[in-house]
Amino acid sequence: MAALLSVWGFSVPAFSQFTQIQPNAQLLVEQGRKLYETGELSQAVIVLQQATDAFNLQKDKLGKAIALSNLSLIFKQLGQWKKAEAAITQSLNLLKNSHLKTENLGLILAQTLDIQGNLQLELGKTEQALDSWKQSANIYAQTGDEVGITRSLINQSMAQQALGLYRQARTTLEELQPRLEQQPDSLVKATALRSLGDVLQLVGDLELSFKVLQQSQDIAKKLQSPSEISATVLSLGNTAVALGNRQLSPQNGTDFENYTPLHCINRPVSPESVKFYQQAAQFYKEAVTTATSPLLQIQAQLNNLSLLLNFQQWSQAKKLSSQIQLKLTKIPPSQTTNYAQIHFAQNLVCLKQATNAETPSWKEIAEILATSVQQAQSIDDERSVAYALGALGGLYLENQDLFNAQKLTEQALILAQAIKAGDIAYLWQWQLGYILKRKGNMAGAIASYTEAVNTLKYLRNDLIALNSDIQFSFRDNIEPVYRQLIDLLLQYSSPVSTKKSISQKNLKQARDILETLQLAELENFFREACLKAAPEQIDQIVDKTDTTAAVIYPIILADCLDIILKLPNQAELSHYTISKKAIEVESILEKLQQYLRQPDRINDVNQLSQQIYSWLIQPLESELKKRSIKTLVFVLDGELRNIPMAVLYDNKHQQYLIQKYAISLAPGLQLIEPKSLQKAQLNGLIAGVSEQRKIEGHSFTPLTNVKLELQQIRSVIPKNSELINQTFTKVNLQNQIKKAPYTVVHIATHGEFSSNPDKTFILTWEQLLKAKDFDNLIRLSEQRESKAIELLVLSACETAQGDNRATLGLAGIAIRAGARSTLATLWAVDDESTAEFMNQFYQELENSKVTKAEALRRAQLKLLTDYKIPYLWAPYILIGNWL
Repeated sequence: MAALLSVWGFSVPAFSQFTQIQPNAQLLVEQGRKLYETGELSQAVIVLQQATDAFNLQKDKLGKAIALSNLSLIFKQLGQWKKAEAAITQSLNLLKNSHLKTENLGLILAQTLDIQGNLQLELGKTEQALDSWKQSANIYAQTGDEVGITRSLINQSMAQQALGLYRQARTTLEELQPRLEQQPDSLVKATALRSLGDVLQLVGDLELSFKVLQQSQDIAKKLQSPSEISATVLSLGNTAVALGNRQLSPQNGTDFENYTPLHCINRPVSPESVKFYQQAAQFYKEAVTTATSPLLQIQAQLNNLSLLLNFQQWSQAKKLSSQIQLKLTKIPPSQTTNYAQIHFAQNLVCLKQATNAETPSWKEIAEILATSVQQAQSIDDERSVAYALGALGGLYLENQDLFNAQKLTEQALILAQAIKAGDIAYLWQWQLGYILKRKGNMAGAIASYTEAVNTLKYLRNDLIALNSDIQFSFRDNIEPVYRQLIDLLLQYSSPVSTKKSISQKNLKQARDILETLQLAELENFFREACLKAAPEQIDQIVDKTDTTAAVIYPIILADCLDIILKLPNQAELSHYTISKKAIEVESILEKLQQYLRQPDRINDVNQLSQQIYSWLIQPLESELKKRSIKTLVFVLDGELRNIPMAVLYDNKHQQYLIQKYAISLAPGLQLIEPKSLQKAQLNGLIAGVSEQRKIEGHSFTPLTNVKLELQQIRSVIPKNSELINQTFTKVNLQNQIKKAPYTVVHIATHGEFSSNPDKTFILTWEQLLKAKDFDNLIRLSEQRESKAIELLVLSACETAQGDNRATLGLAGIAIRAGARSTLATLWAVDDESTAEFMNQFYQELENSKVTKAEALRRAQLKLLTDYKIPYLWAPYILIGNWL
């Protein structure tokens, strides 16, 4: 990236030190520099070629190498990639092989490697670029050039970002911070901060990203650098958009049936997101007006076009798209240009779908993508070719031309796999599976979707690090792959079968895909891998350890509700299908979730929960009775996770499910080291906030029954430590967990679980502990190689209302905290009944023959007997190990 060097290949002061350059040659080089800076590139080429010939005649290899490296810069700007590569290769050969003796040789070689890395990055040769910049950094370190080291590390971070290695890029840039603090304000410093801000945005640390980018902007304005100002405000716009996206609640409905890699989603904009989007639009407009680079102008306009489409401002979007199309024809090819063209074509598809306008025509959009393919091929940018070909295949799919759609998608997939671009390959494996399904080739479709899921598994930690030019969200671009494969597996029967039945192979694969999806959801929630301990399959537990437990996997699909049942010591899975559309299922679940929080809606609760009972439990009842099942373990899907299964109502026998079975939830098909609680060794940390608090813009009412609750727990767990009100701080919690290997951690305080990790918190006296903070505190015990926390209890917490994926926050804390079991509440109940419940629960736990799930059941039954109202007894759920 040329901007990381001086605008010209080397700074002017550096030239004056090279005494080997003759006055006439130096004059030519200086003339070429001025032409470059004024944009007269063709003229600059002629002058520098004259300088190169002059150096050649004088046998001045050093001068020739310098002129060639700067020629390479100009050829790159002109899009003459082969000439640029030839010039930089010749320059490096002269510097490495000519045995020149000059004190400046190391500096010149390092700067030339910087230029080579810049060229390689533009050509999509990212790993080679990273290697070039590592070489230059080593040379700068040897010569003690702090600015050069800084510049090379910034460049390395750019290559790491292009490779999807955002965490490495963040580490690289954070290592730079001590160096930057000691340096005066400079363009290099501004660029370093901008790069760090970009990386922070991509890994989800949005508030810090915005702060760092503002620091970069301040320096750029102080130095009056239009190019750096425009680049920074573009980044600020991108972070503002990400902040706006974060405010959107997940959209209701799980109809992923027709999602494809290039589908357009129009989500309703929330009031909270609008202010961020409006701020982003202002940043993009400023980037356009201040940019000195036509390509950066286009990038800002493209991002602004996406916002206009989001706001459904069709006339403005059409006008802006015409401007962008004209500008795109005037810039030379590069990887950035190719991505801009693809992004533009995708926006045009969304505009055309939304307005049904005749212009642009499908042919015009196809020509833009075809041009992108040709330009990418002309510079040997295989990554862009793979992406553009697949996008073109998606366009043919949009127009129902399945033959050409398949042909182009297969070509794109072969190329993506050849260059090991998994983040692109999975898109075209998904698209190919969708095409094959449309053509009726179900076996081929399953195979292709399975490859896509396997590719996503391989990517694992990089799911959140797909190329930033390929915009995606988990719900739009990851989850549909899993959902569509599960749907295929559960609807498709083998052609050799004589009846419409699902094979055991398909059932087991569907169940495993559901597990993979739920783990991927959690990893996306935390934006990093979250299950690091060695897990044990639930199957092994019900077959060997608890043979009175059955595992139920309900799966919400577009047109039906499928249920898979795992019974102990039975190799085959049972399968049931209920013909209910997802929209109907989710409507009932949403109403039930609302009524459960209203104490006076008991009849409505029973009526709705009876319907869910008839779907999930009634078809299985005979099997459960035959096997004398006592515990039901649910691996829940979608909005079912917002409902406590204990409240499902059997109208025939006038019983809730909790009156028949102990109940537990598993966040997936695996549990961490499941074993029974050692009752005689309970050692508890008891904490809570009972008083009114106002923190970080939130007002929290007093929890008047918390002191009573904690007092009763102390009587049941004599060996305990306590942090109440003023003593319940982050520091004190950290210190307590460092001190002792607690088996039980009980926290009674306000808290909220949300699909947004930044809105998932636990209240301490002086601050909100966010999901990751809480996780890190609990996991301190692992650093001491002590026992894992057996039971984490979160009392008085609740899931965010209106967020149909709020239980992600709860499941995330449950897994990341490292506790074997977590007992939590889906809604907060500040009532004496909570103290009664907890007292009964811990008393039941003292019985060595009672599992945690059974202890929960007995405590709930006591409340049910005393209070009847589901609002009081139903919110408690056990996640994880039920033994």
